[in-house]
Amino acid sequence: MTDLALLETEAVAFIRDLIRIDSVNTGVAETIGDGETRAARYVQERLEDAGYATAFIETRPGRGNVVARLKGSDRDAGALVLHAHLDVVPVVEDDWTHPPFAAEIHDGFLYGRGAVDMKNFAGVLLAVARALRREGVVPRRDLVFAFFADEEAGGVWGARWLVRNRPDLFARATEALSEVGGFSVPIGDDRRGYLVATSEKGVAWATLTARGRAGHGSRPTLDNAVVRLTDAVSAIGRHSFPVVRTPAVQRFFDIVGRERGLAFGDADLDADLEQLGFVSSLIGASLRNTATPTVLEAGGKTNIIPAEATARLDLRVLPGQDEALREELERIAGDDVEIAWGRWWSATEAPIDVPLLDDLQHAVDIEDPGGIVVPYLLPASTDNKHLASLGIRGYGFVPLRVPDGFDVFGEFHAADERVPVDALRFSARATWRILRAQ
Repeated sequence: MTDLALLETEAVAFIRDLIRIDSVNTGVAETIGDGETRAARYVQERLEDAGYATAFIETRPGRGNVVARLKGSDRDAGALVLHAHLDVVPVVEDDWTHPPFAAEIHDGFLYGRGAVDMKNFAGVLLAVARALRREGVVPRRDLVFAFFADEEAGGVWGARWLVRNRPDLFARATEALSEVGGFSVPIGDDRRGYLVATSEKGVAWATLTARGRAGHGSRPTLDNAVVRLTDAVSAIGRHSFPVVRTPAVQRFFDIVGRERGLAFGDADLDADLEQLGFVSSLIGASLRNTATPTVLEAGGKTNIIPAEATARLDLRVLPGQDEALREELERIAGDDVEIAWGRWWSATEAPIDVPLLDDLQHAVDIEDPGGIVVPYLLPASTDNKHLASLGIRGYGFVPLRVPDGFDVFGEFHAADERVPVDALRFSARATWRILRAQ
């Protein structure tokens, strides 16, 4: 008989301990300490204490990763990767009501950097992995537990490095489960939907460069690089790309539309989305490609017209839309600027009608009768994009039952990041049930 009370207790304790390890990832190597390695060692010690053989990989000083495998009974079955990242984004402590690395509990909420992104799932996976060994569970297929560094800066020293240099750690893996999804959202009549990300937007960067004739500021010229650049940036910033109904988006509309009595037709799409409350911004961002100007650089002295001006763009790309976005962006920017394409990670798209999603629904049926697992397209990006290069189909599902007005996605990277403690207990139980079904 599974000791669910012990499972819940360990999960919450592990999450709090991990939050107390400052593993901030600034994205700048010189300013990153050893927090990811200390967090990985913490995980490794508790996995080995439960009887796991672990692989600890420090891809560079301070950037620790750890992977362990629970072998299944069917050697022909594809393995399932369960992964979480151990790094967190920076904090401005003055913006926090409670210390960001103290893991304090107030009024039923656990506060701390990583409470939802994503030391919560790291702690849950660690507790569930230990429970599986404690109970002597032999799953049908291998379960690979992976704890990565550097997700917040693109996974260069975490998932991407391991996929390129240690693909053996993911041998025979066909599916993966991680962020961002699993949290409950209200869908009407006191019923909750549990979002599962079956697809993720791609992430790309581009740089616009305008050139002109340098000169003195007192003698304006029509050949001004700054003006050319700002014309292009303004056009891009105002542009709305066309709606694309991907399979994940359409399935979301089908399920939620049925529950809420909404058609989500082209004519009333914006109005119907507004009916979803805080969920509307999440789904709205999944409907279109986006190009967001983020950095402008030009000149260095007020009285000098610079010869060159640049702008950097953050691009989020729907599945199958890489070329379409490039062509449209070139058209909008016009002939007066050059576009240089930077890093480009294409979108991921996993099948919707698969047994794994049935397992997610079964766990929800037990823990929240009437809850519905709802596919959607994540407008952001996770380490699943790196695993996809090995043919591993990624899903985002970290189960959390939260109050209807609590916006879990809104807690990502926020000051006073927090999560209900009851939701963490729910997460441990639901994750246990999902992995017991494998």
